[in-house]
Formats: sequence, C-alpha cells, structure tokens
Amino acid sequence: MELSSLAAFWAHAPSRAGVYLGLAVMVAGTVHLLGGPLVRRLASRTSNQLDDVVARTLPFPLAVSVLLVGIRYALQPLHWDEQTYALMVAVGTSIAAIVWTRAISQLSHSMLELLSTQKGSLSLIQPRTLPLFDILARTLIYGGAAYVLLLAWNIDVTAWLASAGVVGIAVGFASKDTLSNLFAGLSIIADSPYKIGDYLIIDDQTRGRVTQIGLRSTRLMTRDDVEVIVPNSVMAGVRITNESGGPLEHERIRCGVDVAYDSDLDHVREVLMRVTEESTFLLKEDPAQSPRVRFRAFGDSGIRVDVLGWIERPEVRGAALDDLVVRIWRAFRDEGIEIPFPQRVVHMKSEP
Repeated sequence: MELSSLAAFWAHAPSRAGVYLGLAVMVAGTVHLLGGPLVRRLASRTSNQLDDVVARTLPFPLAVSVLLVGIRYALQPLHWDEQTYALMVAVGTSIAAIVWTRAISQLSHSMLELLSTQKGSLSLIQPRTLPLFDILARTLIYGGAAYVLLLAWNIDVTAWLASAGVVGIAVGFASKDTLSNLFAGLSIIADSPYKIGDYLIIDDQTRGRVTQIGLRSTRLMTRDDVEVIVPNSVMAGVRITNESGGPLEHERIRCGVDVAYDSDLDHVREVLMRVTEESTFLLKEDPAQSPRVRFRAFGDSGIRVDVLGWIERPEVRGAALDDLVVRIWRAFRDEGIEIPFPQRVVHMKSEP
C-alpha cells in the first residue's frame, strides 16, 4: 500500500478507531502507572505474601494485554485486507504470549519459593526439591508458550508432534543409562535419603561428605581429599549408611580393649572414665551423650571392655579413636593394668 493511499485510507476511517486506540492507551497507562502501586500498597497490608507476589508481577502484562486488545479493536473499522490483518493479529498474539510467559514464569518461581519456606505447606515442595519443581514448571510454561506461538502463525504442529514422538523413542533407547540416572536423581531429590553436607558410607567401603547432588550423579569428598562420583542409578541400589542422619550430626564411637582376668574391674572402670573426661573429642555437656564404660564379654585372653562416647562430627572419628587409644594405653601403663596378649593352650599327645 502506497503512502498516499494509506493516508487516504486513514482519513476515511471511522472515528471510533481513534476512540478505541485512545481508550486502550489510557486504560493501559492507568493500569501500569497507578494500578501497580495501588495493588502493592493494598497487598502490603495483609499477612499473606502470595498477594504481594501477584501485585509485583501482573500489572505490566495486564497493561500490555489491554493495549493490544485496544489496538485490535481499533484496527477492525479500518477494513484492512485479510492477510495484513492476520499478520498484525499474529504479531500482537506473539507479543502477548512472550510478556505473559515471562510474567507467569516469575510468578511460578516466586510461589514455589514461598511454598518451600512455609511450614505446613505441601510436603513435596521443600528447599531441596525446589529446583526440580522449578524446572518442571518452566518446561510446561515455555512449552505452552511455544504452542501458542505456533498456532498464532498458523503453523501445523501435528507433524512436529509426531516427529517428536519418534525421536523421543529413539533417544530413549539410545540413552537408557542416562535416563536411569536421571530418574534415580529425581527420586533422590524427592525422597531425600541424604543431603549436601551429610557423611555417607556406601556399601561399607567408600566414606565421604556429599558435596553435590545432581540429576545424573552424586559427588562425595573423602577424607583423603579425593572426589568420588557415583551414578545415581548406583546410589539407588546400594546400601547407604548416613552418619549425619537423625536430629543431630553427633555420632557415637566405641574403643575396645581387653584387660586381664585378674584385674580389678572397678579400678579399670575408674581409670577408663578418667580417660574419657580428659579426652577433648568426646562430648560431655548432655547427660544422654556422656561417655560410659561397658564390660562386654569374656574373651579368650581377657575381659572385653568398650569405651563409648559421642563426638561432634563424623569426620573427627579417626582423630578421636587415636586420642582414646593413646590415652588408654598410657593410663593402663601408669596404673599397672595388664592388656593381655592372646594365649593358647596346646596339649601334646604322645604316641604309644
């Protein structure tokens, strides 16, 4: 369309087109400039934080939507040709889809964060599962936006969906191990048998602190400062001992020693209790976690004694046992308490 014909076209357009456009601009400006601050002020007076999130997010996309609707109604009396009008509608729908996708994504993220921090909310939505639900929500939101954009531009999505199904089946067979790790990672994140910072023992062999829980693998840092990467599918099928599990990270250790059968057991108990009081690794403030001495069994060479105590963190277990062994040996040496050597009685049978 030439400029002269376009000017004549606008000159003979009904006046209501300008009225629609002016009203749309006025309403959109009012919603954006006045509605947003007013709604936020009203929302700040309530104790619920959800309305604050909505008040921060929705005014701008609402204003854009009002403006686009007004422009569409303003275009109708101007009698554009069908192709040009469809093009403008597609452009307006695309703009609205992009703006609302961004707003809904922000609103979804804020609502999930709010639910994860509130007590008594859904048990599945917690800080540890927040990334999982956030990724799932964004995938659904962006997928829906892409579908709306394809429909706005009259693109047939049937063939695309069929192709995506075939490709999905092929990729699933080719990456079954990756998918196995992925679903196991989702299960670990949702069930939370352990968390970052916990001390784990895997199959009574590998011991370390969890440094990262990903969708494909879990990373452990051992006491030798060696990082061990274990696939989540393996983590889901092995025996895991969580030393940091429970209400506290405290852990009980035991140090075993034998004493001779002719020892004074009351004296032995007194010496061992003095050793635990001198140890700097054992906790002594809580009576429920106070050190104790237990005579366990009659052994082959002596009486078995266990010294039990609680330590603050699992990583100091080695140092605490080292300290106890040294202190017990010195105390027994100073008090004359014998640690018996293994003894065997051999009967010699003579031949006739």
